[in-house]
Amino acid sequence: MTSAGWHDARSVLCVRLDSLGDVLMCTPAIRAIKQSRPGRCVTLLSSRSGAAAAPFIPELDAVLEYPAPWMKSSAPHLPAVDMAFIDTLAARRFDAAAIFTSYSQSALPAALVCYLAGIPLRLAHCRENPYQMLSDWLPDPEPEKLVKHEVRRQLDLVASVGCTAPGTGLSFAVRDNDIESVRNRLAVRGVNAARQWVLLHPGASAPSRRYPPEQWACVIRDLAGRTGLPMVLTGDAAEGALIEQIAEASGGNAISLAGLLDLGELGAAIKLASLVVSNNTGPAHLAAAVGTPLVDVYALTNPQHTPWQAECRVLFHDVPCRFCQKSVCPEGHNDCLRGITPERIVDAACGLLALSARETLRTLLNRPAE
Repeated sequence: MTSAGWHDARSVLCVRLDSLGDVLMCTPAIRAIKQSRPGRCVTLLSSRSGAAAAPFIPELDAVLEYPAPWMKSSAPHLPAVDMAFIDTLAARRFDAAAIFTSYSQSALPAALVCYLAGIPLRLAHCRENPYQMLSDWLPDPEPEKLVKHEVRRQLDLVASVGCTAPGTGLSFAVRDNDIESVRNRLAVRGVNAARQWVLLHPGASAPSRRYPPEQWACVIRDLAGRTGLPMVLTGDAAEGALIEQIAEASGGNAISLAGLLDLGELGAAIKLASLVVSNNTGPAHLAAAVGTPLVDVYALTNPQHTPWQAECRVLFHDVPCRFCQKSVCPEGHNDCLRGITPERIVDAACGLLALSARETLRTLLNRPAE
């Protein structure tokens, strides 16, 4: 079902209530919405984590933060908070709302909020007939009939109401002051950001997506030994103890920036790095957005979140319980990650570093690739 009214919508709300990586994977669809009508104003509605990305997404004009009670990351609160937020949305007088969800989520709670706020056009995927909750919707065939990449899923959704754009890369604009800040932080620790160095991100919000710390330490020792390059660990303040554990177990082969970088600086660090090695989490999608080669240590919790349009190696260990969609391994073994040997990761990293070096040399010599 499609609506001609979308062509005239001047103010559009884009709803993605998950975290950083999920918002980044929606940016091509947000760009399609923005560029489909001159002068269109686009606002992101997201969680605190997702909203933090808004200053770095050029297609956005504004951002709203909402702790939606149907999302697992939301803390409990009184219904009065939700009623007040509906009033906030109503006061903004949006013409349309595009509700982005993964196939494991229902769009109907967000659709109801937008309906009660008087937003006339409401678009989403839906499994059942939403009747008045959605003005425009696509039947959701996932995952029973097929599984699309998350980016493709959202692009197809907005294309159904005529929103398309020529570019489909992820958006994240790195700022010059963040680049300079990271260069200075690295220089103080003896790392020249203009030379090759490796950024490693061992954390993830879900335990099921975290490669074991002792195996991270092996990766760092072996990769440092084979390349001689500086190894730089990143993570938020809550992951400080994990990072220190890994750094210590690596035998002093890594330095830590855990808890020292805000999101802008993290994006800059990833942009400056020669290579990123990361679990399947937000920084992996940042690497895809800024064009840094990536080794993605990929838990088989979901099939649709691999790096989009990135120079990458996606490593996993196949298991019978693949695609469980769980934040904590229901089998208790995390074998889809634990079964990835450090040697595979180091080999993939060295291969990407060598490829990057060859491409750099070709550019310097102005020779076409063979």
